[in-house]
Amino acid sequence: MSGNRILGFPSAGETRVLVLSMVLWLAVTAMFVGLRPEHIFLGILIACMFEAAPASRRLVVALLPFIVFGISYDWMNIVHNYDVNPVDIRGLYEAEKSLFGITAATGEVLTPNEFFARHTSTLMDILGGFFYLCWVPVPIFFGLYLYFGRQVKIYLHFAIVFLLVNLIGFAGYYIHPAAPPWYVALYGFDFIEGTPGSVAGLGHFDEITGLGIFNGLYGRNSNVFAAVPSLHSAYTLVALIYSLRSRSPWWMSAFLGVITLGIWFTAVYTSHHYIIDVTLGIAFRVRPHARARFRPLYGQV
Repeated sequence: MSGNRILGFPSAGETRVLVLSMVLWLAVTAMFVGLRPEHIFLGILIACMFEAAPASRRLVVALLPFIVFGISYDWMNIVHNYDVNPVDIRGLYEAEKSLFGITAATGEVLTPNEFFARHTSTLMDILGGFFYLCWVPVPIFFGLYLYFGRQVKIYLHFAIVFLLVNLIGFAGYYIHPAAPPWYVALYGFDFIEGTPGSVAGLGHFDEITGLGIFNGLYGRNSNVFAAVPSLHSAYTLVALIYSLRSRSPWWMSAFLGVITLGIWFTAVYTSHHYIIDVTLGIAFRVRPHARARFRPLYGQV
């Protein structure tokens, strides 16, 4: 056994794979997306964790599905989906109004988004902001709970399913680009290339709290025309399903259930998604019975 392996350092081959992967990621990002401070920070963090000790190196490998998700989302800036297929703006809006339209006191038929835009609530603005802040962090923390709770096998399946849900959803963005409700409210039914992201109804949370969180997040939105499916609606649902399949305490499943329902409602309440988008996001999750497909992987853990 080499001295490096005794000391817990990665092998020369592992280090080469890490370096080449980091160079490729940062080079592509710099060339087509633009490097930001968080790219450098994340790169340094991954490299330090990989080199530090066997335990932290295993954690980096375990988190690869989430790392690939983040890079894939960022790289959607390389080729915009509206350059691949035409954007659905009016059709989705009319379908939503036809299926879920609400008749106002004036006799006008509104989409649920338009109805909520006229009937806001400070309480719902605050709760909605907190719900929407959970959409990625909560599944990641749940994954870490499984990993450190010695449920590595079910964690691996959860992480892989989480990544597959994203890749399927990203493919949907390119197959059927679609404008979110706030776009229709601001710009009507005309397609405007390069439209910046909008906080829409989540701006109320920023105004009430004075934090400006969502302005920062949506200011660099990778793709405005990515309403269908709503991946916001899928993430915590996948976590909820795996909390029920694992040995998670009842309060964990209850918490995830509340967060999931809250995100579904907030997506519509803040005009980020139609009910159609939310429904398709729920349907786009990868079913838990897909576990059998990954059984060979479990034997390697």
